Amino acid sequence: MRILVATGGAPHTDEAIHLGRVVCEMSNGLLTLLTVIKHEVERTQAEAILVRAKTLMPHMEAQTCIRMGRAAEEIIREAEEGAYQLVILGERMRHRLAGRLPAPTAEQVISHMPCPVLIARGRSRPLRRVLVCESGRDPSLLNRLITRLSMLLKYVDELTVLHVMSQIAAAPGVPGWELRADARELIEKQTPEGSLLEDDLVRLEALNVRLEAKVRHGLVVREILTEAQSGDYDLVVIGAHQWKGWERYLLDNLANEIIDHADRPLLVV
Repeated sequence: MRILVATGGAPHTDEAIHLGRVVCEMSNGLLTLLTVIKHEVERTQAEAILVRAKTLMPHMEAQTCIRMGRAAEEIIREAEEGAYQLVILGERMRHRLAGRLPAPTAEQVISHMPCPVLIARGRSRPLRRVLVCESGRDPSLLNRLITRLSMLLKYVDELTVLHVMSQIAAAPGVPGWELRADARELIEKQTPEGSLLEDDLVRLEALNVRLEAKVRHGLVVREILTEAQSGDYDLVVIGAHQWKGWERYLLDNLANEIIDHADRPLLVV
């Protein structure tokens, strides 16, 4: 597994390095440390950043890379040209619109992501308890996760598949009772969301993990963040842009809000 960790030397990018070490140990991966400069005169400073970054990963081999240009664009190019399976970024939490102008680096990378992107937040620790936030629509997020990053799931102890039933995000024509039902009821009635949850549970049976399907009711972002904190998960997994039209616009906004406010590692697949 080839892992790319981007760092600029700031404390929040140090978290990406710490998390990169954790993921590399879990997956027996090959890690590259990348820093991006705007001008050639900054190369000496970039070399110092990478030397310091390697001290944060004692007893671990890591390649280094310096690229020149805009940070997001060069991270994307390196990820594509190096055929990486995972990009890890550090990103500050943002709470105001003014903090989003221009768009944060992580958001720009994710909008053109060539592979899953892991955003480092909070304390880096082994990814034993994972929350997968399904949208309730195909293609299944869990299926994409298993297909692209199955090596990480080998070390997971507990995996919870969460779907939030929200009036705002619900597709047209969804009956009212579905917006109040729990996971068991949705599965028994074979609703689209229930069928997706059931399929996820079947896929997980092949893994040696404790699993659970869970449904929460309310505003999508609030319920995901609340579940992440109350369940003290080590990793939260959300989907990238998969739809068109109004659904994509809505899901883009939801994903960006989660990215802005998550207080723990967040994987976008």
